[in-house]
Amino acid sequence: ANIQIHLLDDHQQLIPSGLPGELHIGGVGLARGYHRRPDLTAATFIPDSLTGRQGKRVYKTGDLARYRPDGLLDFLGRRDHQVKMRGFRIEPGEIESLLMQRQDVDKAVVLCAEERPGEKFLVAYVVPRHNSSLDLPAIRSYLGTQLPDFMIPGFFIQLQDIPLTPNGKIDRRALPKPDESDKRLQTAFVPPRNPDEELLAGIWGKVLHVSQVGIHDNFFSLGGHSLFATKIMSRIKSEFSIELPLGALFEFPTVAGLAKALK
Repeated sequence: ANIQIHLLDDHQQLIPSGLPGELHIGGVGLARGYHRRPDLTAATFIPDSLTGRQGKRVYKTGDLARYRPDGLLDFLGRRDHQVKMRGFRIEPGEIESLLMQRQDVDKAVVLCAEERPGEKFLVAYVVPRHNSSLDLPAIRSYLGTQLPDFMIPGFFIQLQDIPLTPNGKIDRRALPKPDESDKRLQTAFVPPRNPDEELLAGIWGKVLHVSQVGIHDNFFSLGGHSLFATKIMSRIKSEFSIELPLGALFEFPTVAGLAKALK
């Protein structure tokens, strides 16, 4: 109720059923714009030319969709490289820009990958300056001071160069897929030392889909996020009969630290 959905082309004309167009949203729930971003507000909160109402605006979502014959909408993806993960809209270009500000990084590409249905994660590909070796844990820590946790890539992969297509664009399909070795950035593997740590490491491994979890491996470096944190706390309650607050995992993001918190 009180919401309008339009599929429009680049000329702000309605798209016929079955053809892809950009999703525009209008109605009483529309925001006024982006906070302190008049340029972005002007580009995305545009006048509502369809209804002709003075002062009314619609929001250019950047989402591509099409109407099905039954009147429902099919979501087709994004016009740009913006991605949506766990309810958050993320612009990989913003992460790439921060990576490029480092003096030791020459090139950077960030993309969203999906290992299993519904489990999306960010991957950062970085090329060092002067063919040097990058301190990937330091780069991750640097991003942690600039960005919220949900925007920190779960994988960091160093490359000699970024693959390009024949016309000079980034060949995203040619970028290597990450594996478990790309997750473990913080420390060398240290196995569990007691039954509590062994049980916790097993819980982490099942939830994070990692075959080997060391007691000093960081939960977030292994691809953890708030949804996985909830699953881990639920399994801890089941296995240990102890209910820890969700914030405990953010305060003690290693198996060793969480084992001490349990005691």
